[in-house]
Amino acid sequence: MRTLTRRSAGPMDDDALPRRRRTIETGALVARTFGMISTGLATAGFGAGAAAVVGDDMRLVCWAGVAMMGLSNALAYLGRRRPESKWYGWLSAAQSVLDTATITAIVALTSRETAETTWPLLAPAIAVAALRHRMLGAMLVFAATSLGFALLVPGSRELFYILVVGFMIAVITGTQSSALDRHLRALDETRRALQHQATHDGLTGLPNRAHLAAYADRHGDRPLGVLLLDLNGFKQVNDEHGHAIGDLLLHEVGTRLTAALGTDGLAGRLGGDEFLVLLPEADSALAARAVLRIRDAIRQPIDIGDGRTVTVGVSAGVALRPAGGDAGLDALTAEADAGMYRDKRGRTVAA
Repeated sequence: MRTLTRRSAGPMDDDALPRRRRTIETGALVARTFGMISTGLATAGFGAGAAAVVGDDMRLVCWAGVAMMGLSNALAYLGRRRPESKWYGWLSAAQSVLDTATITAIVALTSRETAETTWPLLAPAIAVAALRHRMLGAMLVFAATSLGFALLVPGSRELFYILVVGFMIAVITGTQSSALDRHLRALDETRRALQHQATHDGLTGLPNRAHLAAYADRHGDRPLGVLLLDLNGFKQVNDEHGHAIGDLLLHEVGTRLTAALGTDGLAGRLGGDEFLVLLPEADSALAARAVLRIRDAIRQPIDIGDGRTVTVGVSAGVALRPAGGDAGLDALTAEADAGMYRDKRGRTVAA
């Protein structure tokens, strides 16, 4: 009896990139909420920051800044909930634009109307843009904040420091963020490759035992058809042409098996020249049609190079679980195994 080990073959933990995005959005929500509260209190005349809020224009800009921070927080919330969404890049870019416009306007107006030094507040906008959009984002926000300040506060002696410090921050944070992004993408690719290796057969690329078991588990007590396939004539091919040709044959059989099934089910390799097919919602008629398609596909000659071809056949066993049935994959596989051996013996006797 063949037992299919039930190891987890589902998706691995969330990729590193979505986790990083969630972390960025969480930090943005916390930082902006603090900024909204402190700006609102200062505009209302409370706290040390109230000294920087003078005149109706300044109050208007501060209240507008609070509103824009609230809008940015709404976008951050959406981005945090769906970091894998195709819209995440746009949500992130919109936040960078809103944050840059808000902080530049507040800093410029404060510098123009008071003696307060607020230009260091431009630095976080550059650093956050680097986290979101790497070097390009950092440089764009650096350019936007510097140009905005120069236009709104012409002739300011603080512009020199804004350019020097802002450029340094953009370069440092941009290079670090770009390096981290490359590292995370490489890590994700490695994780996906390891996951594929853990759930697929290395020779044919078909799902392996663990993957098949997990697939069957996901279908619970729903109808399920199980086909166990064994190649007839495979040993002769190995003996006459060598194991390299045998491997080529197995790979081709896997390709044909997948093509013959289409979207009707999942085919996997158990080992050697044995394959297992799972057919969700299958009845006897559907299973019989699947066996016919598989046999017709596999018995076609297989090109092994130098103008040579080989041909193999298939012995098949079928097991069916009706709706509400409690038979597990191991029991169904054992039943299909017995049917496959009966089919193979019948073909041997007929030959």
